[in-house]
Amino acid sequence: MRIGNLAVAGGLLLLVAGCWGGEEKQARHAGEQAAVGEQTSRPPAKPPPPRKIDCDRVKCVSLTFDDGPGPHTARLLDTLKAGGVRATFFMLGEVVQEHAGVVRRMALEGHEVANHTWSHPDLTGLSPKEVRSQIERTQKAIRNASGVEPALMRPPYGATNDEVGRTVGMPQILWSVDTKDWQFRSVSRDTKVGITKPERGGIVLYHDVHKESVDSIPKVVEGLKKRGFTLVTVTEMFRGEQLKPRETYTEAPVEAEPLSASPTPGSPTGTAPEPTPTGTSPTGTSPTGTSPNPGQ
Repeated sequence: MRIGNLAVAGGLLLLVAGCWGGEEKQARHAGEQAAVGEQTSRPPAKPPPPRKIDCDRVKCVSLTFDDGPGPHTARLLDTLKAGGVRATFFMLGEVVQEHAGVVRRMALEGHEVANHTWSHPDLTGLSPKEVRSQIERTQKAIRNASGVEPALMRPPYGATNDEVGRTVGMPQILWSVDTKDWQFRSVSRDTKVGITKPERGGIVLYHDVHKESVDSIPKVVEGLKKRGFTLVTVTEMFRGEQLKPRETYTEAPVEAEPLSASPTPGSPTGTAPEPTPTGTSPTGTSPTGTSPNPGQ
C-alpha cells in the first residue's frame, strides 16, 4: 500500500513538472516571438546624408579610393572612423557582392559610394552598349549592397571621351593628386605624397586594394589635419553644387581664402589639388580623351 502511494505521488510530481516545463517553454517561445517581431518592426538603418560643410570657409580635401572593395577595406573604414573623416569609394561591380557587408558599412558610416565600372576596362575601347553594361551592372550591385544609388563615376585609367561621357550619363570624377600607390607600393611614399601634395579643393587618388596604401592612411589623416584640412566626400566638397553629367571634374573650385581651421576630435578634416590627369582641366570640363594609366 505504501509503495502504491509513493507511485501515485511520483506520478503527480512528474505531471506537475511536465506542466511547469510546458508553461516555461511556451513563455520562452512567446518571448522569442516578441523579440523577432520587435526586430522586424524596427525600420532598417539609413545612411546619413552629406554633411553641410562650407568649403569656401574651411580648407577641404577629398580622399578617394579605387578598385575595391577588397581584403583591406574594412581596416581602412576603421581608420577613417577613428579619425572622424569621410571618403569616397569608386568600386568595381564584380567584387561588390563578395564584400556586400563592407559596402553597406561604408554607406552607413557616411562615406560616398561611387561607380568605377564592372571590371575596369578602358571605356574608350568599348562600344556604347558595352559601356552601358559596365555602368548599369555596377549601379545595381552597389545599390543592392548599400541601399544607395551612386551619383558619381570614375572611368578606369581616367580614360574617357565625348562618346563615353554621353553614354555613361554621370559626372566623371578624376583627380588632382595621383599618389601612384599602385606603382610604388611604399607606405612611406604614400604617406609623404598624401600629406604634402594635396591643396585646398583637391581630389586625392588611392587604391584600397593595396595593403601599403591602407597602411599609410592613419598618418595621412593625421598629417592633413595638422595642415588644417577637413576631409570630406566629393559631393560634400562641391557644397551641394549639381555636378553635370558627361563632364569631368578634377578638383573643386576655390573662391575665397578659408578660415584657418583646427579640427576638433571626431570631426572630418581634409586637403586640396595638384597635378591633373592628361587631357583634362581643373573643374567641370567636357572630356576630350585621356590616355590610360595602368593603375587607376
